[in-house]
Amino acid sequence: MCKFCEYINESGSIVLQEQDVLTSCFFDPFPVTRYHLLIVPNKHVSNYFELNDMEKSHVDNMIMKWSKKLQEQDSDITGFNIGWNCGYSAGQTIDHAHCHLIPRRDNDINDPTGGVRGVIPDKRIY
Repeated sequence: MCKFCEYINESGSIVLQEQDVLTSCFFDPFPVTRYHLLIVPNKHVSNYFELNDMEKSHVDNMIMKWSKKLQEQDSDITGFNIGWNCGYSAGQTIDHAHCHLIPRRDNDINDPTGGVRGVIPDKRIY
């Protein structure tokens, strides 16, 4: 069983798992920032491109729900990075589709210009 399938089946690590919902949400075990969440389809598929429209919609709903909850919980959150790593060359290390919801705070890095473009450092500033 993959690591995310294990997390989904272990009640202790789940932040939110609604009945009859197609996704689970839990804290990233290696967070980039405090409250970094993973939103994971319960069905084991390799990446975003294998999800159907309903599964994508459920992920989007979790993003909306949890971004609001986290901002209510932590007033220092001023933004988010939302991202999918699809395939080894894109940095995916667990072969189960998952979306990162990464809370950002003013001054958590010196210059956030470029955002997700920073996956290739020389391309971040343009």
